[in-house]
Amino acid sequence: MANEKKMDCVILGLLSHEELTGYEVKKRMDAAIRFFWGASYGSIYPTLRELVEKGLAVKSDTAQKDRNKITYTITEKGRRHLKDWLEIPVEKDMIRYETLLKLFFAESAGKKTAIGHIESFEAKTKEELLYLQAAVKNLERFCDDESAHLYYLLTARFGAKIYGAYLEWCDEAKAALKG
Repeated sequence: MANEKKMDCVILGLLSHEELTGYEVKKRMDAAIRFFWGASYGSIYPTLRELVEKGLAVKSDTAQKDRNKITYTITEKGRRHLKDWLEIPVEKDMIRYETLLKLFFAESAGKKTAIGHIESFEAKTKEELLYLQAAVKNLERFCDDESAHLYYLLTARFGAKIYGAYLEWCDEAKAALKG
């Protein structure tokens, strides 16, 4: 299943918790899962339309402040589809970083440019790590073995550990390039 084809399951996963608009789906993705998955409105809305066509979700039009608001809700068929996807083995885990791509070819630009890319990556990583650490702290307050919060907490802890390792690597890489 290609990454693009997993978007249906990403959206179904979000809808399994609550009814959402397309805009709210994007907001949830940008807030909750941005560290490991992302999407544009250009992929979200066609996927929502496809989910409705396949009977995996239903849409409802509700008027709100003189305009229509279209919300989406997962169906039982959608829940089964999501559960089936969750039970199959992971095909591959892959992370793509433009910083590493540019570092790999940095000989053509020199150490100063490479260090600049690492420092930019480091600054962004520090910012994101603060967000993840706050999320971990907040989730620990609401977590119990029976709630979705446990799964959110586990992914946030993973992110915090990875981003901590990224910062260690930044220090090592800068030191190596500075000689």
